[in-house]
Parts: sequence; structure tokens; C-alpha cells
Amino acid sequence: MESPVITLPVGAVRGTSDGTIERFIGIPYAAPPVGERRFVAPQPVEPWQSERDCIVPGPNAPQRVRNFPGLDVQVLVGKGWIEGDDYLTLNLWRPTGAADPLPVMVFIHGGGFVVGSKDASVQDGSTFARDGVISIAINYRMGIDGFLPIPGVPTNLGLRDQIAALIWVRDNVAAFGGDPTNITVFGESAGAMSIANLIASPLAKGLFRRAIIESGHGAMTRDIAVARRLADKLARLLGVSADKAGFASVPPGERTIEAVEKVNMPTTRIDLRDASGLEPVFGISRFVPVHGDDVLPQRPLDALKSGAGAEVDVLIGTNAEEMNLYLVPTGVRDKVGKLLSWFVLRRSIPKAWAILKAYGMGTGKKPGQALTDAMNDLVFRWPARRFAEEHRGRTHFYEFDWRSPMFGGELGAAHGMELPFVFDALATATGEQGLCGTNPPQELATRIHALWVRYATDGTLPWPEFDGETRQVHRLSADETISEPVMPAAAFLP
Repeated sequence: MESPVITLPVGAVRGTSDGTIERFIGIPYAAPPVGERRFVAPQPVEPWQSERDCIVPGPNAPQRVRNFPGLDVQVLVGKGWIEGDDYLTLNLWRPTGAADPLPVMVFIHGGGFVVGSKDASVQDGSTFARDGVISIAINYRMGIDGFLPIPGVPTNLGLRDQIAALIWVRDNVAAFGGDPTNITVFGESAGAMSIANLIASPLAKGLFRRAIIESGHGAMTRDIAVARRLADKLARLLGVSADKAGFASVPPGERTIEAVEKVNMPTTRIDLRDASGLEPVFGISRFVPVHGDDVLPQRPLDALKSGAGAEVDVLIGTNAEEMNLYLVPTGVRDKVGKLLSWFVLRRSIPKAWAILKAYGMGTGKKPGQALTDAMNDLVFRWPARRFAEEHRGRTHFYEFDWRSPMFGGELGAAHGMELPFVFDALATATGEQGLCGTNPPQELATRIHALWVRYATDGTLPWPEFDGETRQVHRLSADETISEPVMPAAAFLP
């Protein structure tokens, strides 16, 4: 079977075909971010002469993927670091023989801004290509190189990479049969947080028509001055000066990965709370985008209030039991008592006792369950609804409510659980250590995947728009739309 070849302004790329789907794996959208390009904004790709084979994943950003007890999470974030310089690349899947310009979907992976890859098995875009969509997944810089505000270095380099990838898509996707006026960005966790930020960013204006934000929102950004404390801490760990020259003296690799892991540990003492006493990431990751630069001049919610992103249609949602991924496999939920639950929460937000009482502490509910319920809403569910409230454009909201049977049924509708359904890729997350257990419902995956395809095609969904008064939320598994009450977390968050 002939290999498909597409000629781009910088050179020709060769992919693979199985007769139904054509795949182009590892197309560069920016120059390798190494050497003098390491701590600068993404630079143009240097042209090449002969056909470039785009058939293997290639390298990704330096990282280390840790195992979860009894659970295969590599399906969500990939297998870890594949070494190499040329990792600002993307994968593209398209149906063979497409005639009309097709809708385009661009996926941004999650992983706490420190791990993840375009090549994680769950996000293979073949199923979207099968159903008439040009599907794309991207890599970007992470950790120190992507999301550490180093003096003398442009901030938010990881977001700048994502913007560069979207510019590449706008300028090149027509060559693959895609419609550059019909682009939907979608992502999960840190990828969804990124998309929420891009909606608010003046630098990303006009690069996409629709956005799907899965378990993300715009509240996980820091003031640059607060985030500089992280730069100072990492500089001390590495024994270098807290500036461009200092960090450039340590090449990306095991040393920087170990420093990132060290600073991300819950036991590492570093105060990243803002002036109000809130640490908006609740310790899940130290690395997040910053506001106060040209990428995010304002906090994203403030930008939305001013009308930023009003031209973008938004589908945003959360999973019903997000924090179960972090607190159930580790046993934390069932082990912590009242005092430790309070201590965990008070490091990130004032009025920790009042919050725990609002979520059932002292009423017979186990302390760890009260902590988990509170963090579900504080970290993910309520900030996502606040994003929906402030977005001035067309907005729909979903809740993913199917409960995984893993860990005796206690894993539930945890963080990341919707992805195998969105991609119609249950096989990647099925098994004795699979996220979805041994027999997840294919019917639900078929239905959710079709909703995403339809939304990317024409922007329609079979439930009403969200507004702050009726609070319409569609529960995906139950297939019902409810008018949702305000959560207890609303009293404790901006």
C-alpha cells in the first residue's frame, strides 16, 4: 500500500496508511527547543529537502512517569521520557480519500504540566479520523523548561508552544484536507487548564472556533511573583543561580527531572499561596502557567468577564469524583483522620475546618471522605462552573458520572476516567489494572464519542446551554440534564 505524502512549505512529510486511516506521526511544528533555543519562544522549523518520514512517535519532553498502586496510568500520560531534541512535534490522523474540508480537533494532553505525551495510547486519534475528523495531538515543553518563570526567560513557554502548534494547524491543516475555519481544541487536566488559559489569551485569539475543557478551568494560574518562589527553590536544589544562566547550566535530563520530582512532593516545604491565602492547585502540581505577561495579561476569569474568548464556543465539564484518582489507590482517603484532613487542606486554603464541616465532617462521615468530597469541588468541580459562569460566549456543561468498578467500586468517576470514552478507546483502559475495570460499557463510549464528533463538526449538543441562573448540567452516563444547586465550595473560593 502506498504511503501518503503531503508537501508543506518547509518540506514533504510521509505517513502510513492502512487503507482507511492515514497517520503522520511526529511532524515538527517548531524547531528543537535545545541549546540557544531552550529558553526562548518557539522558533520556526528549518526546511528540509527530501521527504521526511513521520511514522514513529519520536522524542518527548524530559519527564518521569511514576506508577499508581494497582492502576495502569500510562494509558493516560504515556510511558515516560523518550530522549531526543526534536520534540515540539504533533501527530495527525485523517480518513483516507476525504473530499470536502473536514472538521479539525487538536488534543492537548494532561499530566500536571510535568508529564505526558502526544503518544499516550488513550488519545490515538484514529477513532476520530474514522468518523470524519482530522485529529491532531501535540507535545509541548513542561516542568522547568515550560512552566517555570525564570528571570530573563519568557514566561509560559509551554503555552507559547501550544499557540505555535495551533498556528501550524491553522496554516497547514488544509493540505491534509482539514478546514482551518473549523478547529476545535480539546484536552484533559493540565491540557484542559491550558485550553482555558488559551481562551483568555490575546495571543491565541482566532486560532480555534470551539473548545472542549475536560476536568480543567482557568483558576490554576499563579502571579509571577508567587511562582518565582518555585524558581528560587529549584535553583537551591540544583545549586545554581535563579536566573537564565543558572538554569541553562543544567542540561535537561535526570538531574532536572529529580529536582522537579523533589519539589512536587507533598513533603517539600514551599509556600505558593497568593495574597488571599489560596494555593489554587492544592499541591497537585507546583508547575502551572502564570498570569501577568503577554500570554495571560489578566487572571483568566477576569479576562472572561471583560469578554475575552466570547467568540469561542465552550463545552466544559468535570468528573463526579475527580480526587478519587489521587486519594483512593494510595489509601489516603481511608487512612486520614480529622487532624490530618485539616492539615492537608489548610496548607492550600483558609477556613479549612469550616470547609470540612460543610462537607460532612462531624456528622458521621469519615474524615477522609469529607476531605475527598471537599477537594472534588474545590480543585475541579466548582472552579469549572465558575469558568462557565464567566464565559460570555456560548457555553455547555457536562458531568461524567460513570463509576469504575476498580478498587471495589471505590475508584468511581475519577479524574481521567472520561478519556477512554471520549476517544472510543475502552480497550486501552480495560483489564485487571485498567482504569475502567474489566467490562466497561461500550454503548456509553459510542454515545460520548459521537457527542464530541458532532460538537466539533457543527457545534451542536442535545442539551441546553449553561447559565448562572438555571445551571444546566448534563450527566453523561445517566443521559439526563439537571438544574444543579450551588456547591458548598462556592462560599470559600473566589
